Amino acid sequence: MNDDRAAGGPLAGLRVLDAGTMIAGPYGATLLGDLGADVIKIEPVYGDDLRRLGAARAGETGSYTGINRSKRGIALDLAQARAQEVFARLAATADALITNTREPALSRLGLDYDSLRRHRADVIWVGVSTFGADGPYAGRPGIDAVAQALAGVIALTGAPGSEPVRTTTPFADMLTSLLAVTGVLAALRERDRTGLGQRIDVSLLDALVHAQANALGNFFIDGWTLPRTGNRSPYFAPAGAFTCADGGLVYLCCPSERFFAKLCRALDSGWDSDPRFATHDARMANEDALESAVAARCSAMPRAELLARLADGDVPAAPINELADIAGDPQIRHNGMIATTQHATLGALKVTGVPVHFGRTPGAVRRAPPTLGQHTREVLEELGFGDAAIAEMAEAKVIAGA
Repeated sequence: MNDDRAAGGPLAGLRVLDAGTMIAGPYGATLLGDLGADVIKIEPVYGDDLRRLGAARAGETGSYTGINRSKRGIALDLAQARAQEVFARLAATADALITNTREPALSRLGLDYDSLRRHRADVIWVGVSTFGADGPYAGRPGIDAVAQALAGVIALTGAPGSEPVRTTTPFADMLTSLLAVTGVLAALRERDRTGLGQRIDVSLLDALVHAQANALGNFFIDGWTLPRTGNRSPYFAPAGAFTCADGGLVYLCCPSERFFAKLCRALDSGWDSDPRFATHDARMANEDALESAVAARCSAMPRAELLARLADGDVPAAPINELADIAGDPQIRHNGMIATTQHATLGALKVTGVPVHFGRTPGAVRRAPPTLGQHTREVLEELGFGDAAIAEMAEAKVIAGA
């Protein structure tokens, strides 16, 4: 029997059911798996919607493999009564379940909190939604970009005078996945004290409003609305993307007087003695002139030289990496944020690593993303189903992958 509960990590011994689709719920379950929980992903027999989105190789999409490491996968048609029998046995072993299924399908499939409690009374149930579990928008469909629109993120993003744009990185999904993990961990701690489980609700909207604390803080103080500034900062200058002699791009910024002085020394300039740039307020008032001066200095040297001078001078800066650059970046590799797994059909497969670093009980990418139903037989056997029962369920399309 292959049981990740013995594989180590701070959450070893816990079992989590991932009954979600797309990103926010499943990626929270992924992080719990990285930290040692035995995560079992329950997919419909036709698979998670991410299996049909994005670049694909040998029938596997990068959208799915990028999100679903460190878990086992079973395929189960929960609309069938026999599948509910399987689910009941599985749910009885689970410490937590994460789902983003909406009503009425949530209750019809037996994934709602009250149904789950009948299988295990102290279970921790996490419901992920776009807008919230109740209220005027509850139950409406939505995705990351819709939450970005409602939470004001799109309105603040883009270049001055341009149309507002969404962020390509799905920040609402990613932040919500972290809130789901936070909720599970807090509820586990409380369950240790009381022996009781509970329901947790998180939403993409709440995650982004939480992330807007700075912008809303300024608005609540005196009604100031942050402008769209592109790569510039609304708070300090210089800040932006600069082109080097070889065409490479660098982002640099000076969030304080101290760092502006360091920039001047690193680039052998006397900007801090120029009355136009000598103070914070002067730099903000003369931002165009300052940016032009910095751009001229940056364009006179290749990117590697500029970055070396900025690093030696203790100036906040980084190359503007393309996706192809990320995996080779020495700091990203040092942090273990690119891991290689052995996928059942793709062979060696790179995935992102674990962003939480424990000194004594480290997390790890413990499994490659599962193929559809890859562990169906394994999990059913653990639950006590024999070959005949498994074959019967496969024949009736109650399960897939066995």
